[in-house]
Amino acid sequence: MNTFLYILAFVLVAGFLWLRFSPNDPDAWHVDPGDADEITRAQVRLIGREAPRFRGDAEAVLETVLDIAMEEPRIRVLDGSVDEGMITFVAYSRVGFRDYITVKAVAEAGGLTKLSIASRTRSPVGYDWGVNADRIDRWLQELEHTFGG
Repeated sequence: MNTFLYILAFVLVAGFLWLRFSPNDPDAWHVDPGDADEITRAQVRLIGREAPRFRGDAEAVLETVLDIAMEEPRIRVLDGSVDEGMITFVAYSRVGFRDYITVKAVAEAGGLTKLSIASRTRSPVGYDWGVNADRIDRWLQELEHTFGG
């Protein structure tokens, strides 16, 4: 019985360490939000008609998203840039689990910018207790305050 518990503890610790310290793969996560894998209940995807629109230049809107994201703790740019029109962020929880947030800005008629967003978790349980949705809501509220809808 003790051997089984030691093996179980080793497997759990090894799994946690792999999730915490494994490299981020930009090719897997820096994808157009419309092309992102199927979204589960722990993830957020706003594309097409659901994507929010803001008054302003696409570069200015995406630059503001970048500023908002960089003000939060434990968030880094994984790939992309304002010039590319799409940025993928990696957000680390306090224990090291990761969420990947991709934001793509596209200019539309009438001076509007559409933001397509995909926020996915890399949590081992596949559930994030609403962290992704809360983060996106917070960012969109700041954008609404800055640009209006």
